[in-house]
Amino acid sequence: MKSPFSMKSLFNRKPAPSSHAYAVVTGAGSGIGRSFALELAKRHGSVVCSDINLAAAEETVNRIRQAGATGHAVQCDVGDAEQVKALAEKAETFFGQPATLVINNAGVGLGGRFDELTLEDWKWCTDVNLWGVIHGCHYFVPQFKRLGRGAIINVASAASYTAAPEMSAYNVTKAGVLALSETLSAELKKYDIRVNVLCPTLVPTNIIKNGRIPGRYSKLADHALMNYAMTTSDDVARLTLDRLDRGQLYTTPQIDAKLFWMMKRASPALYTRFLGLSYRLFK
Repeated sequence: MKSPFSMKSLFNRKPAPSSHAYAVVTGAGSGIGRSFALELAKRHGSVVCSDINLAAAEETVNRIRQAGATGHAVQCDVGDAEQVKALAEKAETFFGQPATLVINNAGVGLGGRFDELTLEDWKWCTDVNLWGVIHGCHYFVPQFKRLGRGAIINVASAASYTAAPEMSAYNVTKAGVLALSETLSAELKKYDIRVNVLCPTLVPTNIIKNGRIPGRYSKLADHALMNYAMTTSDDVARLTLDRLDRGQLYTTPQIDAKLFWMMKRASPALYTRFLGLSYRLFK
């Protein structure tokens, strides 16, 4: 029987996408985005840190440089297509070659009953959470094809499939990110472009503090993040990059995310009834 660990297989083995990557991370000024950037630096990557808050992106870059790695800060509103196009061009200039990894992480939080939300709320949330990811994929996939390889991590949420009440706009945007990621994974395999979609539940970040969350829930949300997150942004970043390297599409880092995933897939109708009953009891 031929050994799978022949010298030929070792020499033909492709490098892990997260190792020595030329990476662009959006929303890199804090939270999961910053953790991704710092973890990539540990893996000997060069990182362009994008954020709408330039000072926050520069702080992440300072940490990267203190670790002996290469980083660059770029201010970018991912909801603006022209700014994301410029980000892709700047990254190629910084690296001296096309990027090999893009992490579409930038996102905002929005909560409230459906009839409380304005159309402006919907546009704000959709521009960042969904169009921001679309823009990132739109401008970086051609670079990956030109290079002959690449990788994408899209940060969605367990909200993409849990469909929790009073989170309609957020749920819709994250469901779109999940669907886009699944589609791209199938479509881009032949180009040696890997895709991973991250679907966590609670992770301690600034998304609630910087989001639009009704006052009646803000303290509850802060309490939940502090006491029930069950993970950290650093752990999530490491796990997601490891799963990308193994060619896996989904990252659901917490046990509750996995439980909701299994419940929804096993019996969607029963799950929806359970969700409605739970909401009525909670209210």
